[in-house]
Amino acid sequence: MALYKHTQIGYPMLVITLAVLVFFAWLQITARAEPPSVDSGTNFAVTAIMVLILFFLASFVTLTTSVDEQFIRIKFGYGIFRKKFSLAEIISVKAVKNHWYYGWGIRVWFWPYMWIYNVSGFDAVEISLKNRKVYRIGTDTPEELERELKTKIGNVLA
Repeated sequence: MALYKHTQIGYPMLVITLAVLVFFAWLQITARAEPPSVDSGTNFAVTAIMVLILFFLASFVTLTTSVDEQFIRIKFGYGIFRKKFSLAEIISVKAVKNHWYYGWGIRVWFWPYMWIYNVSGFDAVEISLKNRKVYRIGTDTPEELERELKTKIGNVLA
């Protein structure tokens, strides 16, 4: 049972996904309106690729972060991309601001070496693990997530 759960909506990704949907719909309507010939109409492979692209884009519209007694879990969209961290492995937590050039989505950054998971904005919570790995989890409520994690880590260490 999650004691803390928050979902951040990535409005820029939502707009991009909707724009791509409108573009693909226009392409399909245009292809169906052509006069019948061997090369006219819709192509199943192209349509399948369009659906896969939309499915992939839609999976990055939201980021849900939940904290329970043992783990912090993050999940993009409907759950294709997810990760969990054991609270017992976390040694430090702090609210941070990402640079604009870190981007959105799932990223590995090489200097300083860290993994970044975010959908929108620049606020994040940085967690450092015992194995020296660093992760940044994007959120629009960084102080709340930081406070929750520090409370849970204190309970795990006690």
